[in-house]
Amino acid sequence: MHHPDLSTSDGPATVKFPHRSRRGVLLGLSVAQLVVVTLTGLLLLGVLMQSGVTGALKLIPLWAVILAAVFIRHRGRSLADWAPIALRYALRRFKGQLIWLARPSRRPRREGLLHLPGTAASLRVATSPNGQFGAVHDPHHGTLTAVVKVSSRAFALLDPATQASNVAGWGRTLAALSRTGHIARVQVLERTVPDSGDALNRYWSENGNADTHLAGPIYSELLAAAGPAAAPHEAYVALALDLKAARRLINQAGGGLTGSFAVLSQLTSTFDQAARNSGLMPGGWLGASEIAAVIRTAYDPKASAALDQWSEAGRPQAAPSAAGPVVLVEKADRIQTDSARHATYWIENWPRIETSPGFLHQLLFTSGVRRTLSLTYAPKGLDAALKDVQRKKATVIADAAERQRKGQVDSEEDSVEYTDIKARERQLIAGHADVALTGLLTVSADTDDELNSACAAIETAAVSALLDLRLLTWQQAEAFTGAALPLARP
Repeated sequence: MHHPDLSTSDGPATVKFPHRSRRGVLLGLSVAQLVVVTLTGLLLLGVLMQSGVTGALKLIPLWAVILAAVFIRHRGRSLADWAPIALRYALRRFKGQLIWLARPSRRPRREGLLHLPGTAASLRVATSPNGQFGAVHDPHHGTLTAVVKVSSRAFALLDPATQASNVAGWGRTLAALSRTGHIARVQVLERTVPDSGDALNRYWSENGNADTHLAGPIYSELLAAAGPAAAPHEAYVALALDLKAARRLINQAGGGLTGSFAVLSQLTSTFDQAARNSGLMPGGWLGASEIAAVIRTAYDPKASAALDQWSEAGRPQAAPSAAGPVVLVEKADRIQTDSARHATYWIENWPRIETSPGFLHQLLFTSGVRRTLSLTYAPKGLDAALKDVQRKKATVIADAAERQRKGQVDSEEDSVEYTDIKARERQLIAGHADVALTGLLTVSADTDDELNSACAAIETAAVSALLDLRLLTWQQAEAFTGAALPLARP
C-alpha cells in the first residue's frame, strides 16, 4: 500500500511516499514460502518416522533444493513466489491460451458483451436508463464502472500555489469518494495515442481559409505532414461502484442495473463537482460505444484513425462486440495485438524522498514513446485500516525484539517503516481516507525493436522520476487489461 503525504510548509509543496514493506505473513515469509516450509516440515516428519535420521540424511539434496526455493530471490521474489506464476503461465500455454483469436460466428451474440480475452471475457457494457452514459458491468468482481474523459491546464506551467491547491483538491476528491463506502476502485488512466490528424483537419475546414494567399497552402501542407505524426495525450477516470457494498441504496432505487445506475449517477455527480475544485475539467461521461472505442484503440492503436473519421464531434465510437482485439499473442515479457506490441511494468517503489507534485512529468512526456500510465486507488474502511496498522506495528516490534534477543544489529529499515506506520495511524485518527495505490505502465510500439528502444527510454526516465519499475514476467496479458483499459479492475 502507498499513502502519499503532501507537505505544505512555507516553501513549495512536496510529496513523499512511505517505505514499501517487504515483510511476509509470518516470520518474514510470504504465503508461498510458508506453504513450502510447512509441506517440507510434514515431509521431514514423515521421513523421520518412517526411516529415521539415516533416511533424512539421504534426502539432503532435496532439502537443499527446497531451501534454495525458499530463500533464493530473483527479481525481488523468492523462487517459491515465482512457482504459482510460472505454473499458471505453463498451464495457459499447455491449454493453448497464450494465443487469442476472434473467430467469426454465425451464432447470435449477447447484447453489450465486450468480447475481450482472458478474465475480462464476461464484461458487458450497458447504458443508463436515461441514456446519458454507459458503464461496464463485471459480474465476477461485482462492480459497475463508469468512465469520464478529463482534461486540465498544463500542470507544469502553473504557479506553485495553484499546483499545491490542485493536488490538495484531488486528495479531497479521493477522500470524498472513499468515505461513501460504495466505491470499489478509482482508476486514473493517462495515455498517448497516434493521431490521424482528423481533428486538426476538421477544425481547419470549419474555421480556416485554404484560399488565403501564402498562409493557406502552408497551413494545408503542415497539417498534411505533421497532423498524423502527433501524439496527443488523453486522460480518463473510471469509477467502479461496489454493488455489494451499495446493495441497500441499490434496492431503495429499484434494484438490479436500474438501481445500480441510479447510485452510480449520484457518484458521478459528486466526482464532477469535486474534480473541478482540483483543476480538472470533466468532458462528459462516456457512452457504451465510446467506452468500446477506448478499449479498441488500446488493443489496436492504428484503429484510432478510422474511428476518428467515423466519429461525430470528435468522440470516437465502436460496437461493443468489436472492442476486443482480433489477435492477441502472449509472451513472457510482452504481448502482441493487432497493430502493436505492448510491455507492462509495475511501479514497485514510489519516491521515498520529498519531491515536487509533478515528479511524473518527465516520465509522461518522454519523447517518441507511446505509453499508458494507470493509477488505481482502492479505498479501505477505517476499521480495517486501523487493524492493518496495529498488525504491522506488532510485526515490526516483534521483529525488532527478536533481533535484539539474538544480539543482531538494529535495522534502520525497521525504524523507517515504523515511522511511516505511525504517520499513517495519525492520519487515520485525524479522519483522512485510506487508499491503496497501484501503478502500472504499459509501453507500446509497432515492432519488437521499437518496443525495446521505447522500454529503455522509459526505464531511464523512471530513474529520473525516482521510480522503481519492474517488468512483469509471465503476467503480461492480465497486466495489460489492468494497465491499458479504463475498467478499474483489481
